[in-house]
Amino acid sequence: MHDTAISLIELGAVFFGLGLLGRLAWKIGISPIPLYLLGGLAFGTGGLVPLHGIEPFTHLASEIGVVLLLLLLGLEYSAGELVTGLRRSWLAGLIDIALNALPGAVVALMLGWGPIGALTMAGVTYISSSGIVAKVLGDLGRLGNRETPVILSILVFEDLAMAVYLPILTALLAGVSFLGGLTAVGVSLVVITLVLVIALKFGKYVSALIDSADPEVFLLRLLGSALLVAGIASELQVSAAVGSFLLGIAISGSTAANATRMLEPLRDLFAALFFVVFGLNTDPSQIPPVLPVALVLAVITAATKVVTGWVASQMQGVGRMGRARAGAALVARGEFSIVIAGLAVASGAVSGELAALATAYVLLMAILGPVAARVVEPVARLVVRRPAAKA
Repeated sequence: MHDTAISLIELGAVFFGLGLLGRLAWKIGISPIPLYLLGGLAFGTGGLVPLHGIEPFTHLASEIGVVLLLLLLGLEYSAGELVTGLRRSWLAGLIDIALNALPGAVVALMLGWGPIGALTMAGVTYISSSGIVAKVLGDLGRLGNRETPVILSILVFEDLAMAVYLPILTALLAGVSFLGGLTAVGVSLVVITLVLVIALKFGKYVSALIDSADPEVFLLRLLGSALLVAGIASELQVSAAVGSFLLGIAISGSTAANATRMLEPLRDLFAALFFVVFGLNTDPSQIPPVLPVALVLAVITAATKVVTGWVASQMQGVGRMGRARAGAALVARGEFSIVIAGLAVASGAVSGELAALATAYVLLMAILGPVAARVVEPVARLVVRRPAAKA
């Protein structure tokens, strides 16, 4: 009874603290992700007041957080939108990979973390935060801007790239053979193709299977199917995250809209726990040594994302101001970067320093991204006016 009481007190304190941090974040106009990570660092291994009584619950809750994060991300897109976005953005998407995955891989190799560490850090620096980007675009009233479809198409390409990348990373982290890795990738591609075909041709039947007029039944079916698919995907080495993302794509229409409305509070709750757990498992004493590297990486990859958005928008005939806004909007990194680093660190196949670097990097980028999106227009106007004044 005493242990249960301590666990409930610790868990209650964590939830209440997250609520305070979330309120603070939105009041000052940044994503709450950096504050959640800092909260985890403060109360984890090597922190101010280590919490150990809530580990069994928070571990499973953080896994559910990843599933819900990716499920709701999939609900934002239909299969048709994914295919259209891929056709429009494939060249810009390849440029995105080259510019933004390479810095992370190079840094990992320079730090002696080997090929697996390089592949992990490549994913950490490559993927933009869809959640932060969507929030910023909505807050700034840019959802109807001409560059917004370009931004969304880049995010779609990145999400599809993750559907291929995560199974490869998972297989390598598990220490499977080269043949086993190829098998995992093959299974992943077959599953992805199958789900896209089902979503395009039979999406309404998937939606009908989950849909219900009773909110309680609907929520139970939705959560049950998400966890089932995530678990099966994980067994197939496709990754639970990708499985839930693909399920989200297969659900469409009013069912997807209702699912998003009902799941958003749960998603935010469990996702917050996921970021806290990542912080809990990261020793804060390891962050100062990697902070200079994180700063350099942040500056480089902020610039490469701006270039990505600029080039992608230019290809679609967007004006200069729109190109600048597109580039700045893509700067933020967040949930997916931590998911990738979390998978790697949990496997024990990479150095614990990688978690520290990923944490410091995401802390910087989750703050820098929204700030860059807000200041890009006045800065761009200032840059444009100066040459005109000199002339």
